[in-house]
Amino acid sequence: MSKRVDINSLGNLPPGMFEKINRSNAHIDEAGRKSLTAWQDIKIRLLGNKLAMTGFWIIIAIIICAICIPFFSPNDHFTNDLTNTNQPPSAAHWFGTDDLGRDLLERTWKGAQISLFVGLMAALIDLIIGIIYGGIMGYYGGKVDEVMNRFAEILYSIPYLLVVILLLVVMEPSLTTIIIAMSITGWINMAWIVRGQIMQLKNQEYALASKSLGAGAMRIIFRHLIPNAMGPILVTLTLTVPSAIFTEAFLSFLGLGVQSPVASWGTMIDDGRSAMTIYPWRLLFPAFLLSLTIFAFNVFGDGLRDAFDPKLKK
Repeated sequence: MSKRVDINSLGNLPPGMFEKINRSNAHIDEAGRKSLTAWQDIKIRLLGNKLAMTGFWIIIAIIICAICIPFFSPNDHFTNDLTNTNQPPSAAHWFGTDDLGRDLLERTWKGAQISLFVGLMAALIDLIIGIIYGGIMGYYGGKVDEVMNRFAEILYSIPYLLVVILLLVVMEPSLTTIIIAMSITGWINMAWIVRGQIMQLKNQEYALASKSLGAGAMRIIFRHLIPNAMGPILVTLTLTVPSAIFTEAFLSFLGLGVQSPVASWGTMIDDGRSAMTIYPWRLLFPAFLLSLTIFAFNVFGDGLRDAFDPKLKK
């Protein structure tokens, strides 16, 4: 039989050994809450990363300005005004004018539209091809993985910029050509990331259970495995965008990208380079916004990586 102990008989015990715990209603409510899901936990960690959120809001601000400023601006970025050339920043022209009298505020944010569009589209194409190619490699493994991986390695061994420049020389430079050229080998890193994740996840219980119930390979890959690998995929995607934006600016700077009179940050930096000592504003604004955009994407991507895997945080 169990023996009942009278707490009053424990008077010889050291004080403080037994201490009453005061539980407030807040503690009781907290104990009764449901546990956070993985995505909710990631969201909390990301929102708590001040530097990453600063990068995120800078990106949002740049996108809003790129959409709204050209729409509401009274000036035309195509129209030449030879009576108003190389004017410094003023109330009439906040970013000044170029050597043809074109408003640089309008051209800078029109250039932002081009640069952001190329960066986002190239990253999206890399994402789609990388998920399909990497998913098939990782799921099937064996000879399929070996052959597909060797092909990717051979393609990756060709210098990226060399492929892009050669294609742009052969084909007429345009936005479509630039995006296609950057996507020829740009998807390989994404494919390898997806491959590694799928190889780790395909033997998990939920994947094996789905397979035992008769689900096909594509259903298992895209319904079960890819959603569980979205962390590294999203981080890679976020860091792909600034690389694509820089590549477009570099190509346009060399005269192989967007052609005048269409504006991009690369063409504007090229135009302002020759006049930087006399008319520095022509180079300052597009170069600053290009650098700020790349910095913001990289910072946000690093914060996203830390949110998905805190162990990677230094």
